[in-house]
Amino acid sequence: MKTHFLLPNSFKKIGWLLFIPALILTVVFSIINGDADSYLNVTTFAIYQETIGQKSGFFSLIENSITDELLTIAMIVGGLFIGFSKLKNEDEYIAKIRYESLVWATYLNYGLILFFTVFIFGMPYLNVLFYNMFTLLLFFIIRFHFKLYQLNKAAANDE
Repeated sequence: MKTHFLLPNSFKKIGWLLFIPALILTVVFSIINGDADSYLNVTTFAIYQETIGQKSGFFSLIENSITDELLTIAMIVGGLFIGFSKLKNEDEYIAKIRYESLVWATYLNYGLILFFTVFIFGMPYLNVLFYNMFTLLLFFIIRFHFKLYQLNKAAANDE
């Protein structure tokens, strides 16, 4: 079976190495209300910035903590590598499971956005939107691997 848009299988290990630590650190910072902005402060280029106490503007150098940016990049890249790397035995049925898991995750994700849009307001809603960057990939990865687990368990029981 030809899989045009999937990454090589070796990317899955890299994905797990990026995704899991970034997810854990993001959850820890969220739970303890940790200040991620107190780590890794560097001067960085900003296309646009608007910060309290600083002059807003385009194309400037600013002092910024890049902790949250690094965690976001690691979670997104890791999630993409995990979800869209070929399996060792990629076939049509696996492709069907992958497709159905992606559709299911999309429905669930946007259903939750609609729910939270109706019932959560103010700054907590911005937190919902922030975490929503990751939930589609997370739901997809969980469902896809759960369905693979069910498939492998059924195959083992048939033998």
